Amino acid sequence: MKEWLLGAIFAGVAAIGAACSNPSSMQGHDMSGMNMEKENTSAETSKQQLPLATNTEVLSGKEIHLTAKEALLPINGQIKLPVYTYNGSVPGAQIRVKQGDKVKIVVKNELPEPTTIHWHGYPVPNNQDGVPGVTMDAIKPGETFTYEFTATVPGTYWYHSHQKSAEQVDKGLYGTLIVEPKNEEKVDRDYTLVLDEWMSDPDAESHMDMNMSGMDHSNMNNGNSSDNQQMDMNSMGHNMNMYDIFTINGKSGAAVQPLKVKKGEKVRLRLINAGYMSHKLHLHGHEFKIVATDGQPLKNPQPIKDELLNIAPGERYDIEFIANNPGEWLLECHGNMKGTDGMKVKIQYEGQANNTDKANAKENLPVVDMTTYGKYETGPFTLDQKYDVEYTMDLGTAMGKNGMIFTINGKTYPDTAPIHVKTGDFVKVKIVNNSPMDVHPMHLHGHFFQVLSKNGKPVTGSPLIKDSLNVNPGEEYVVAFKADNPGNWMFHCHDLHHASAGMVTEVKYTDYKSDYTPDPNDTTNKGE
Repeated sequence: MKEWLLGAIFAGVAAIGAACSNPSSMQGHDMSGMNMEKENTSAETSKQQLPLATNTEVLSGKEIHLTAKEALLPINGQIKLPVYTYNGSVPGAQIRVKQGDKVKIVVKNELPEPTTIHWHGYPVPNNQDGVPGVTMDAIKPGETFTYEFTATVPGTYWYHSHQKSAEQVDKGLYGTLIVEPKNEEKVDRDYTLVLDEWMSDPDAESHMDMNMSGMDHSNMNNGNSSDNQQMDMNSMGHNMNMYDIFTINGKSGAAVQPLKVKKGEKVRLRLINAGYMSHKLHLHGHEFKIVATDGQPLKNPQPIKDELLNIAPGERYDIEFIANNPGEWLLECHGNMKGTDGMKVKIQYEGQANNTDKANAKENLPVVDMTTYGKYETGPFTLDQKYDVEYTMDLGTAMGKNGMIFTINGKTYPDTAPIHVKTGDFVKVKIVNNSPMDVHPMHLHGHFFQVLSKNGKPVTGSPLIKDSLNVNPGEEYVVAFKADNPGNWMFHCHDLHHASAGMVTEVKYTDYKSDYTPDPNDTTNKGE
């Protein structure tokens, strides 16, 4: 199956991806990066009679309509890829509402397979969470489903399929959700940039038998050969070149539309990682502040310059800068993978022609440490307070009968031990990554958690409130949250290949009874 196969390929490798969503039709929310010019169609994709992907639109109002459908995405001047879209674009339509709005979103499925929408990072009611087999049945082809929730918490969020998500999100089935605060501090420019990565050969996974032919599994079945297992995992890490195109808002390289600014303007960039790999971004020529992570504001963020911002799968960062250095500058991804060069966007001052900036994607720059960033103050939780529930989440990698598996406390979903809570409980979770190579960006549905410590050291910067947390091999984090949103909620790795290969557990409220009962005979629900 593609899920475990790609999960194996992804073992222990970091890369970068991007996709961007900002509408030129709305002043101040520039979606110009989604310009879809008609390029030469390759012989491979010309066989498919699919419409070209359109510009990403911005939707608001009392009732929003999304249609999941197929299209052909021109990523650069040479390559068009068959994709899944919301409303014909990648990223899908940006949903932009105000805090306090009642949101009603009617989703129609015109794909050839079932699908759903999960509102990533948003504390929706449990029955609106969009996880097939857990909160709802998948929306079958030709059917519609209406999601309804109140936009209670402002910030930068996104939405994506949670049905066979390792495949459907990989095909482009995601969009952005922006909830504007009631008393928003105005900026002059507000850009949304979504990062992603693609295969120029979308059938590459079908050739995996050749890619993996040099790997010897014969000594691994007994589970005792750690040396062989380590060697085998290392050999799996060399196939990341399948993902050879990195994008910002569905475009790569010269096809990424520049971000226009004027001298003196305050500019906000909303950075969202919809891919499966971490991306280190460098803003050239300007100081910037990280004003929010995962939609939650940071306390007194300090200006930084020439530091890399590492954005893990599922994470969001809002950064702001003052356009005080006229010219043309880059926001670019750092790294040395084949697709890295495509993940950069020009920041162009209007009326300025001088182009003196140079790409420096291989330069070794420091990475911002979010556990020390901003001004320290006591957040909602502390390390030494009393907790009602404590849970240790030991993340691991192993070989299963059919390939690589990713485990929580030695088990794969649905056999992982859930975190049992009741409404009002204070919950502390220790997350330990014991995988030898694999990075695990862990995402909790329906709640925000506070990061209290990293590797035994308390957080000394701003209170760090998140819903997605990147955990590198050997790292240990302690996080805490209040059980204030009754339901059954997934807590899983957002390298979705790892989730589909087992790295999922659930937060289950013992005082909650769902009004949804999965049909045991319905085999269409694939909620990983």
